[in-house]
Amino acid sequence: MELGLYTFVENTPLPGNGENRTPAERVKHLLEEIELADQTGLDVFGIGEHHREEYISSAPPVLLAAAATRTSSIRLTSAVTVLGSDDPVRVHQQFSTLDLISNGRAEIMVGRGSFIESFPLFGYDLNDYDELFAEKLELVLALRENTFITWNGTHRPSIQNRPVYPRPEQDTIPLWVAVGGTPQSAYRTGALGLPMALGIIGGYPARFTSFVDLHRKGAEDYNHPKPMLSINSHGFIADTSREAEDIAFPAFKYVMDKIGRERAWSPLTREQFKASLELEGANFVGSPQQIIDKIMYQYELFGHDRFLMQMSVGSVPHKKLLRSIELFATEVAPVVKKEMVKN
Repeated sequence: MELGLYTFVENTPLPGNGENRTPAERVKHLLEEIELADQTGLDVFGIGEHHREEYISSAPPVLLAAAATRTSSIRLTSAVTVLGSDDPVRVHQQFSTLDLISNGRAEIMVGRGSFIESFPLFGYDLNDYDELFAEKLELVLALRENTFITWNGTHRPSIQNRPVYPRPEQDTIPLWVAVGGTPQSAYRTGALGLPMALGIIGGYPARFTSFVDLHRKGAEDYNHPKPMLSINSHGFIADTSREAEDIAFPAFKYVMDKIGRERAWSPLTREQFKASLELEGANFVGSPQQIIDKIMYQYELFGHDRFLMQMSVGSVPHKKLLRSIELFATEVAPVVKKEMVKN
């Protein structure tokens, strides 16, 4: 199993002093986080796209390119690229360039997006939300396979036998589709023969097995090999479970309560948070052994190939986050990979 991290480069108030870091300081910390993940042997680092005040991640390919020059082995991916409000040609060019900078370590993770700010920002109608994604995904797939493109669509100007450069270092840049709570998306991803990144950030993971079944059924129905699967979830690791909980809860609560005010959710309580940390819950917050146990529990449910953790759901002290990355890489990953060999 591949193990890695993803982030939206949040810049929310730090616990204790209630102050935000400067954007430059937050980016500096981000690059240090990615460097540590690379040095300690994690497999993947992803940066998601948001266009909100509390995130510094409106341009993931730029941040990933900066990280590429400071790392040597870790794969670098978006998590996600909001494809419906982007231009597929530019997406392919940006990630092909990243692939050249990183010597073939780029990946693209596309999704429809859980926030909507990018659609009015770039002049798209939210009524076309799903249609935009499906059409642009079709074009991205064509761009991965062909230098010269002829393509006609509804929401983007047609392309008549035009070359798209640069081409990547890899023969084909790996493309994942991120899926949240839509069964049709899981089936469509499998039907296209694409790997799926299943986001599980709440509820009981066991209830998501139907999405995995649909993904694999889509692949089977269209005669594709069994596609790869990633589970993407929130988490944080400390030396003890109590320390992890004490560090993570204020950050989680700040973010969830802010979103909750927009979406009419109730404020997150400490009791609800603790319940999500149980073996059957969604959040990977705890000691290294707790994280190992939960990864293996979910592996029994899903049989997945990759697990990515978002440690920075809200802002936590930088040194504590670096320690969390270190524990993930040095105490969790070796045990999980050893168990995978047995399986």
